[in-house]
Amino acid sequence: MPKLTIDGRPVEVPDGASVLDAARVAGVRIPTLCYLEGVQAIGACRLCLVEVEGARTLMASCVLPAAEGMRVHTNTRRVREARRMVLELLLSEHAGNCQTCSRNNDCELQAVAHELGVTEISYPGAQTAGRVDESTPGVVRDTGKCIKCRRCVTVCSQVQAVGALAPQFRGFRTVIGPAFDKDLAAVACVQCGQCAAVCPVGALVEKSSIPRVWAALEDKTRTVVVQTAPAVRASLGECFGYPPGTRVTGKMVAALRRLGFAAVFDTNFSADLTVVEEGMELLTRLEKALKFGEPSALPQFTSCSPGWIRYVEYFYPEFIPNLSTCKSPQQMFGAVAKTYWAQKIGKRAEDI
Repeated sequence: MPKLTIDGRPVEVPDGASVLDAARVAGVRIPTLCYLEGVQAIGACRLCLVEVEGARTLMASCVLPAAEGMRVHTNTRRVREARRMVLELLLSEHAGNCQTCSRNNDCELQAVAHELGVTEISYPGAQTAGRVDESTPGVVRDTGKCIKCRRCVTVCSQVQAVGALAPQFRGFRTVIGPAFDKDLAAVACVQCGQCAAVCPVGALVEKSSIPRVWAALEDKTRTVVVQTAPAVRASLGECFGYPPGTRVTGKMVAALRRLGFAAVFDTNFSADLTVVEEGMELLTRLEKALKFGEPSALPQFTSCSPGWIRYVEYFYPEFIPNLSTCKSPQQMFGAVAKTYWAQKIGKRAEDI
């Protein structure tokens, strides 16, 4: 276990740890954009540069192995100036519509710019033209905001095992996206959303349905209802400053009713229906396999995740017959709301 010092603080880390790992153990912050703990450390963004005594050049701490006796400085003038230059170069190629970006005030690039005190860009020039890909129902890709950190590429290929994203072209023409810069809808993207979850900027975001919701709420001929998953009750409070795990069910329901929703339902109900239906289907499959000698009836895979279904369709089509025929709890609730509940309140299905 090597012992080293980070800004004068002694620290001991396990063999194989990086200088960035050591800095975090020591409580020293080093800004990063491309680093993804446990998933990716490639030194692409160059923001994690540090100065090591005895070394001729600055080094990327995320890919620099911690060594015995190493003395590292993370905040010298040389380091600060290098980081500012790297950040300004990134910003010179970045779309400047921060005020209208959906990631405004929740953007890692913006946060690092504030941290390093970058208020002007010293490298003006023509920006590479970007384009917006809205071809899929779940993810929007804006190449003009991409900083080429490759987080999405690594997660898509190594974690999700899909490989829908990769660097295309070279130099200033480099684009992170599907092969030949096709739309996401034209490739084997399963719409899992993990690329949007790890993107540090607004280059990959979930497609918003807010305009459609407002339009439905303002349509007086429609009865608009909402269903919330159990996880929402436990996690929503964090967005408003409550401690993690604080239940805000009452506040959430009251807020949704104030917005104009006619009723608020819990997905727990339709989840129970899904369990019952999947259980009945499993019994049928067991009977086919054990009584009638049809081994292909088993196993039975859940069909509750659209992303999982698309993954099977793209990569393991031989298992499509093994997917459950049941809808997901969310889909099943929609069917129940437009049939049973619509009859209970005397409404037509198309008005729900």
